[in-house]
Amino acid sequence: MEKKTEKLSVENKRLLESFYSELISIEGKASLTCQTYYFSIEAFLLYAQSQNKTVQAFNLQDLILFFVTRQTQGINSLTLAKDISAMRSFGDFLVRVGIWSENFVLDVDKPKLAHAVPKVLSVEQVDSLLSVIDTTNPLGIRDRSLFEMIYSCGLRISEASSLELANVHFDEGLILVNGKGSKERIIPFGYDARFWLEKWLEVRPSIVGSKNVPYVYVNYRGEVLSRKGIWKRFQEIEQLSGIDSKVHTLRHSFATHLLSGGADLRTVQELLGHSDLSTTQIYTHVDEQALKSFHSEFIDNDVLSKKDQ
Repeated sequence: MEKKTEKLSVENKRLLESFYSELISIEGKASLTCQTYYFSIEAFLLYAQSQNKTVQAFNLQDLILFFVTRQTQGINSLTLAKDISAMRSFGDFLVRVGIWSENFVLDVDKPKLAHAVPKVLSVEQVDSLLSVIDTTNPLGIRDRSLFEMIYSCGLRISEASSLELANVHFDEGLILVNGKGSKERIIPFGYDARFWLEKWLEVRPSIVGSKNVPYVYVNYRGEVLSRKGIWKRFQEIEQLSGIDSKVHTLRHSFATHLLSGGADLRTVQELLGHSDLSTTQIYTHVDEQALKSFHSEFIDNDVLSKKDQ
């Protein structure tokens, strides 16, 4: 990770690096979380220096002024919530090393976030999107299999990229996924995903050759297909289909279609690998919007029909 700590004092830089090391080695935080916390705490330490205050001298009022300053700098509620999460973790660290006697950051409430309703595709749109993939060649078959699997199982891009052959169980129709925070979950896959995966595994040896590659999806060189590679390929498919979408939209659509089909929220939470049910609940709003849209369309058509009579 590129670290921009040239403005920090030697003492604060050492403190930040020590905190970052603990996040990785002891707490086992995800890499992206560690980086986010790093930059949040760097901002805090730079603020402390600008106020000619040591970390030891900070109190709750000083901390609130720091968060207010961050807001005046134009950060949004989501970034502020991440800052507070980072400071809570940093506060725990400062207590452990004896710099603070208590973690008073716990007294600071996070801002309530207004979750944006994610964009989803209808079943027909998903079919139209995937149907433009040219499956007359091995890489086209790979793409069809890849995106069918992402939609059928609600996978994140990283989960699709890291899916291993040993974790595909055809007899049971299940895959074992390594998700966020190295949490594993088992997900069933549907008929279309099975059909195209079988076709892909038939032609995969023509690309991999004699290489021993454990991952299901590989690039034209026979190496693991990266997240960037998946993203770029999807962009090309999106342009061909004319359907405005992103790879993650397939995951959103998977969740929404499950709920529309009668699946309960807890089941969808487990399939998506969400640690918090409130994250999954956003899809109930999507489903409600779709229902309202359908109802409005039905009413409009009914009115027009009666006018024609």
